[in-house]
Amino acid sequence: MSNIRSNRVAEQMKKELGDILSRKIKDPRVGFVTVTDVQVSGDLQQAKVFISIFGDEQQKEDTLVGLAKSKGFIRSEIGNRIRLRKVPELSFEIDETIEYGNKIERIIHDLNEDH
Repeated sequence: MSNIRSNRVAEQMKKELGDILSRKIKDPRVGFVTVTDVQVSGDLQQAKVFISIFGDEQQKEDTLVGLAKSKGFIRSEIGNRIRLRKVPELSFEIDETIEYGNKIERIIHDLNEDH
């Protein structure tokens, strides 16, 4: 039962985080960010937010620093939008799966071009 609830909370948080990060965050360090997934622990105390960041390594680092500084504001925004007793503690991680998929696609494309 709690697994279903944590999945539902994760989906709602993913939707709200996408909106918050695109419209509400004014930190110049935060670049173009897409929320790819959110995983919420069974007790709803922790939320791991996977993000994709457009830019080079320096821009990615700057964005992670900006998001870390904005955690309190982001949590309060989520608390205003989702009815929870306690808003989960957020941790942001870069989602490497998109870049990995693009790399594999380039390799396959290059192999097909050679033949």
